[in-house]
Amino acid sequence: MAEPIQGEAGVIVPDLGYLKGVRELCDKYNVLWVADEVQSGLGRTGKRCATDWEGVKPDMVTLGKALSGGVLPVSAVMTSDEVMLCIRPGEHGSTYGGNPLACKVAMTAMDVLENEGLYENSLRQGEKLMAELKKLPEEVVRTVRGRGLFTGVVIRETEHFNAWDVCLKLRDAGLLAKPTHGDIVRLTPPICISDEELEEAAHILTTTISSYIK
Repeated sequence: MAEPIQGEAGVIVPDLGYLKGVRELCDKYNVLWVADEVQSGLGRTGKRCATDWEGVKPDMVTLGKALSGGVLPVSAVMTSDEVMLCIRPGEHGSTYGGNPLACKVAMTAMDVLENEGLYENSLRQGEKLMAELKKLPEEVVRTVRGRGLFTGVVIRETEHFNAWDVCLKLRDAGLLAKPTHGDIVRLTPPICISDEELEEAAHILTTTISSYIK
């Protein structure tokens, strides 16, 4: 079981070919491959799922978060009949599984994701965001990484400030971001973000991070 892109670890993007290698090894040794796409799935990286970047198909995929568009708690597991029918009646239960309202919300959210160009918007805006992130001053930023609108900014280690301090300063300037592991600022804008909103966010980022240059 693995995240195609590690989220809480700081948006760690695997080298090209890594996921194909996982698929090949799992096939070779008859191992079930479960891809955790709760964070990286449903347009976050500019494609339906992060595994689509390498054209590979896991045996199981877990989904959540964007599945309801932020309206209701809902998650899902996608797999084949071959895998799912290994579970016989009575062997598995779920207290809130199959909630009708949550399922209807999820179906509607999927219609929006698939038919209103949100995957394409995430890809396009992500490319623009990454181009701006790569301009951030090297005195403060060690590296940037990500795919689509799933990005991480690695802050240079210093006794004067860390990722948490940067996020607080960004908040005060009107932009919310999440720190992780002390030196990484995670940026995951809504995948419906407009050109104007992205430009404003990029300006806030640039101004805030440049303010740490002494």
